[in-house]
Order: sequence, then structure tokens, then C-alpha cells
Amino acid sequence: MELTSSTEPGLQIVTVQEPRIDAAVALAFKDRMRDATEGGTDTVLLDLNHVHFIDSSGLGAIVAAMKNLAPDRKLVLAGLTPAVDKVFRLTRMNSVFGVFATVEAALADLRA
Repeated sequence: MELTSSTEPGLQIVTVQEPRIDAAVALAFKDRMRDATEGGTDTVLLDLNHVHFIDSSGLGAIVAAMKNLAPDRKLVLAGLTPAVDKVFRLTRMNSVFGVFATVEAALADLRA
């Protein structure tokens, strides 16, 4: 599971560089997210624009990443592809996370 990370003032952007977050990679995703975000900024923006498939294990891994940051830090999502967005809407997980169409839209909102 490859993740890349960059920081801006008060914000860390973690980009998933894989096409899938599913049962096969969920544990690795959680471990990489924990490593990438440990001791970081107040807000973590998870960029999912490369992810074209997510299953329940992938959703669980993203929730685990959010819980790992809580209660003092927050996780927001950006760049959901149509298939991933559909899963988030069907499971109503889009009401749990702040979800932005693009990284740029998230940055504009979070900087405001």
C-alpha cells in the first residue's frame, strides 16, 4: 500500500497511490496511515482520487484511521471517484466525514 504525504500550514495531505482499498490491503492501509499521520497536523486530508474501488474492509480502514486521529484531530476526504463516492453515499459514510469533490476545493474550504 503506497501513500504519499505533504504538509501545508496546519494541514497534512495523504494521497493513496493505489487503485483499491479492499480486504487485501486494509491492514496495510491502516498501518501506513498511522505511520504517516503520527504526531502530525490538526487536520488530515485523505486524497482518494487514484482509488477506483473500495469495499467494506476499506471503509473500515478509513474509519479506523479517523478514530486513530480522534479526538483532537480530524480526517477529511477529497477526490472520491464515482464508484467510491457511490459506496460512501450508500453506506451514509459521507455524513461521517467531510467530503470534498477535489483536493483544491478541500484546501479552499479548510483555509477559509
